[in-house]
Amino acid sequence: MTLTEKQLMEQILEKIKQWDNIIIHRHVSPDPDAIGSQVGLGELIKASFPEKTVKYAGEGSESLNFLHTYEPITMSDYEDALVIVTDTANIARIDGEYYNEGADLVKIDHHPKDDSYGSIEWIRTSASSVSEMITDFWQTFKDELTLNNEGARLLYAGIVGDTGRFQYNNTTPQTMRIAADLLSFDFDHTVVLRKLYEMPPAVARLQGYTLEHTKVSPEGVGHLILSQEFLHSLGLEDEHTNAVVSTPGPISGVKCWGIFVEQPDGTYRCRLRSHGPIINTIAKEHNGGGHPLASGVNAENLEEVQEILNKFRKVAVEWDQA
Repeated sequence: MTLTEKQLMEQILEKIKQWDNIIIHRHVSPDPDAIGSQVGLGELIKASFPEKTVKYAGEGSESLNFLHTYEPITMSDYEDALVIVTDTANIARIDGEYYNEGADLVKIDHHPKDDSYGSIEWIRTSASSVSEMITDFWQTFKDELTLNNEGARLLYAGIVGDTGRFQYNNTTPQTMRIAADLLSFDFDHTVVLRKLYEMPPAVARLQGYTLEHTKVSPEGVGHLILSQEFLHSLGLEDEHTNAVVSTPGPISGVKCWGIFVEQPDGTYRCRLRSHGPIINTIAKEHNGGGHPLASGVNAENLEEVQEILNKFRKVAVEWDQA
């Protein structure tokens, strides 16, 4: 029997009530929505059920430490624990090796379904972010749940991050209503915005380099390859490149693009974006995934990067002709 979304939400609430120990995971290389939904949900649970213990799994991100800093957890923490994974479509991208060692597992996500895991899977692809979903979860059960100021701050940051400050086409009237409700809490949203988008001088130089050196094909496909050597010359690491993934977007004529970041093992992290052509199908062909207009892949080498770009050129032409 297929459950309605409301029934799935009710089941998740019952799971939360059932277990005294809860551990929340999210995806590797976290973005604001990953941390916002993970820790925002935790704050919602702690404020609603103060007797429960909530812990967070995963490696932190220096640029997002203003949202949350992480403490180590061990396998023993998972004994008699409910595990919830947010914002993660693929099992391989779950941050934290013990996610499957708890007493029960729940998945909450807004990406198109890739891997199936957990006894409950609540997936809403129409949501801008999982932070939007968690806020809706609170609103649906407002008579039983309490959201505190810190939870609201985190969830707002997650929504802002995944909507690109409400500029992306995943921003809906519902997104704006939920964001407005979060703004009624006592936190400084201007500080959240500033910290999300401020950048150190080295990242600013990387942004300038990205604008100057992104190559655009006649079909409207933009791409930039960033080597380890170049990043290290700026004193930067892979995580800093997330700040420039949208930079090629405003270049006239660009329909879709990729930032390809060399990793220490010679592979390439591919950050893929689009203004219209559907690209997540291409990402899936290369063991990646994501949203129709925002996806990611780990390419084995430059040959695979070129394969991805060739497919981008094809879908860009097809999109133009549609």
